[in-house]
Amino acid sequence: MVSVALVVWIAHRMDVIDHEGHPIHLTIRALFYWPWLIVEIIKANIDVARAIVRRRMPINPSVIEVKATQETELGQVIYANSITLTPGTVTIDIDKDIMIVHALTRNAAEDLESGDMDRRVTALEAHPPAEELPPPPLPGGQTK
Repeated sequence: MVSVALVVWIAHRMDVIDHEGHPIHLTIRALFYWPWLIVEIIKANIDVARAIVRRRMPINPSVIEVKATQETELGQVIYANSITLTPGTVTIDIDKDIMIVHALTRNAAEDLESGDMDRRVTALEAHPPAEELPPPPLPGGQTK
């Protein structure tokens, strides 16, 4: 295990790693992004389950356009996949910096339109120090 880590570190220092195919440069920041994404997936699961279980079924399907501020294709792929992993939303198409998204509920559409996920993926991609990433939300949607 130590030898694998050493080889990866040396290859990274030599800049011989394909950053698109093996985005090792995102590893540390991804450790801060994944917990936030998992919390968002859980919240979206609850939102979709509530919409389905309610007698009135407050489902309001819509197709919205969301601006993507990522600079690389890898960043856009991470953003599009994050949208699709979140229950109640599916990325239908990407046209340059605009993503066409189907949202099952108004709440899901509003969450995407707020731009929080876009900002977090851009921060993941943009190489800021890990301490500059926004903290994951606390239970109940509060932040520190």
